Amino acid sequence: MESYEEAISKLSQLLSLRCDLEGVAAEKIKNLTAELEAADPEKFDPVEKIRAGFTHFKTQKYDVNPDLYGRLARGQSPKFLVFACSDSRVCPSHILNFQPGEAFVVRNIASMVPPYDKKKYSGAGAAIEYAVLHLKVENIVVIGHSCCGGIKGLMSIPEDGTTSSDFIEQWVQICDPAKNKVKTEYDALTFDEQCKNCEKEAVNVSLGNLLTYPFVRESVVNNKMALKGAHYDFVDGHFELWDLDFKIAPALSL
Repeated sequence: MESYEEAISKLSQLLSLRCDLEGVAAEKIKNLTAELEAADPEKFDPVEKIRAGFTHFKTQKYDVNPDLYGRLARGQSPKFLVFACSDSRVCPSHILNFQPGEAFVVRNIASMVPPYDKKKYSGAGAAIEYAVLHLKVENIVVIGHSCCGGIKGLMSIPEDGTTSSDFIEQWVQICDPAKNKVKTEYDALTFDEQCKNCEKEAVNVSLGNLLTYPFVRESVVNNKMALKGAHYDFVDGHFELWDLDFKIAPALSL
């Protein structure tokens, strides 16, 4: 609070002494106050945040592009199905500048794709089925990211398999093959370095799991769809994109 009051006081003095800087100083005071209030948990109003956010969207995007939203009201035809982490720092639409209607997005812990299982993973299966069979997406992209808590959780599960959470550890064990590979091939690395490698290996496991869905495999075999892995490093500002050669072939008719 002392730095806040001091900053406001100095800017106010500048405002009174330099009339030619009135607009600049006033804008600085306004911005500084807004930033400090937003950073103060006691002053944060979630309802106002949502209201202000929608107002900005409505006036700056929706109202200025009626043709786009008119088309979207009639249906969607996205080119991408994107699996991304629920981490608040890695919104795929923000990172890749996807516009409304361009990407069908599934977000979960560590952006994992579970294998085909009608009962255990019906939520993920429903999203994949809808995107592939109904929306006819042409690309599926699985995006891992730096400093992923889900991957660290996976790498931290004891060898005896004991867990301490109700859901998280059971979920991230979808990518146990990635953990096992990293533990074997990079055993000399530090834990943090192993986690960095596992962030990408988990993406590859998820890409392999996608092929356990019959309709995904069929689309890939018939060159109607491509699978891509990606990794977003928000520490260094890097984005990697890659393909995997699964050497798959059409199923034989016996």
